[in-house]
Amino acid sequence: MNATVDNALSLWGLTDAGYNLVAARENAVYKVETPTDVFALRLHRQEYRTNVELDSELHWMKAISDGGLSVPSPIPSKTGDVMHMVDGVQVDVLDWLSGDTLDAVLIKSDAKTRVALFQTLGQDMARLHDICDTWQRPLGFSRCAWDIDSLLGDAPLWDRFWDNPGLTAKDRYLFHTFRHKTRTDLADSAKNLDYGLIHADLVAANVMVDGTGLHFIDFDDGGYGYRVFELATALLKHIDAPDYGDLKQALICGYTSTRPIDLATLDLFMALRATTYVGWNITRMGEDGGGARNTRFINTATKLAADYIG
Repeated sequence: MNATVDNALSLWGLTDAGYNLVAARENAVYKVETPTDVFALRLHRQEYRTNVELDSELHWMKAISDGGLSVPSPIPSKTGDVMHMVDGVQVDVLDWLSGDTLDAVLIKSDAKTRVALFQTLGQDMARLHDICDTWQRPLGFSRCAWDIDSLLGDAPLWDRFWDNPGLTAKDRYLFHTFRHKTRTDLADSAKNLDYGLIHADLVAANVMVDGTGLHFIDFDDGGYGYRVFELATALLKHIDAPDYGDLKQALICGYTSTRPIDLATLDLFMALRATTYVGWNITRMGEDGGGARNTRFINTATKLAADYIG
């Protein structure tokens, strides 16, 4: 992989830069350092996004940055392009945003700081949606959609959660019942819901804390979706925290201080978000910790689905 990185850096005029791998999850991310600058070079997982989708993501991120929100902004190569194919891999370079991930900061923060962070998260989330609504998308812009079919259709974006091999017969029946009911409920309420471009993965690992400010990173799964889904995503992984009620209230207060939102369907989207992880983990069962993660995802999703069905 080093040869691919070297070949990519030459396209950006960074041949003499030092680099090291800092993340190898969905994409491989390298920290690239010169005597004066620091960048993030991304090698994208193959066949996840088309070139058009990735180019759209990069222009979208630049628009968000230009709108005043702190997100990585693409760095054009020597040819002026923001993305290249290198050895069959999609590659781009972003400016580097420093800080610690929100999940790491929350662990060592007191109750007051945790609440303040979630209030800021809500405010910045609303600002993101405001920027996206006023941005004039370029011709050919293409991103995925977190709509009814992508959440509950026969081929969801993150796989068929009701087919997860870790489910019991009871779990499968519950998920089929939940899927039927929520598809009807969402179809009935969708026309009244705020829908537009969303990050779609604002979990604490994708939010960086730098002093009192926040950076949003990893727009890999960003696209069109319900804005309440964005809130549900940010909340879900904290649902078992002792101060979850305070964090939830802070997030909502932060968001609504900047932008209105109808929260009548929040419980529905909390359950929907939980089921997406059950689908997402199907192809990751063999990873270290994949089995335990699967059990955790199923337990959360079945509880929220059962609560929603009542």
